[in-house]
Amino acid sequence: MVLQFPGVRRSKEEMPAAFGVVNFRTGFVRDPSSPSNYSALVLNADYRPLSYFPLSLWTWREAIKAVYLDRVDVIYEYDRLIRSPSISLRAPSVVALRNYVRPLEATAFTRFNLFLRDEFTCQYCGSRGDLTFDHVVPRSLGGKTEWNNVVAACSTCNLRKGAKTVTEAKMALMRKPRRPTGEELRNVGRRFPPNHLHETWLDFLYWDTELES
Repeated sequence: MVLQFPGVRRSKEEMPAAFGVVNFRTGFVRDPSSPSNYSALVLNADYRPLSYFPLSLWTWREAIKAVYLDRVDVIYEYDRLIRSPSISLRAPSVVALRNYVRPLEATAFTRFNLFLRDEFTCQYCGSRGDLTFDHVVPRSLGGKTEWNNVVAACSTCNLRKGAKTVTEAKMALMRKPRRPTGEELRNVGRRFPPNHLHETWLDFLYWDTELES
């Protein structure tokens, strides 16, 4: 199969947003559900993924543009050929940035990061799905909306607890809530890979996982 590529822009000023450092963590393909998408796994210069959740993936067009602009090195390629009027090359399946991007250590207090910290699991009963969030110390009792006082909760547990304290509701937390580090969120994200993982990606996703004794 041959993919048609319309060409690339040469100037740095015209680079797509995906090449800006600020957008490295947000401009990823979020649903590589089909191998026909030919997404490329994006590694940092230390050969670790820029992000695990969502997995740092670029479309084949973005990957080719990065190659053409000398922003990345191609580690692995698909068998599929890409052609334009001036070039012919294979779609990259794994690319590594030539310049290291320092991972974010600050963890924004967002609904997504909260669910990620709690592994998309109700912190009262351990169920998954139909999640909302709950104030451990109710706001009516002075509880604040912050990392140390908010947990993921299913609708049933959230309704059961209501405006009571955990003790009053005769419930128990699976673990005490706290602010996670950026590294902790990245490690949790590794447990939730997308539906499709190309075989060339696997070594780079789990090569530094601690081996079982």
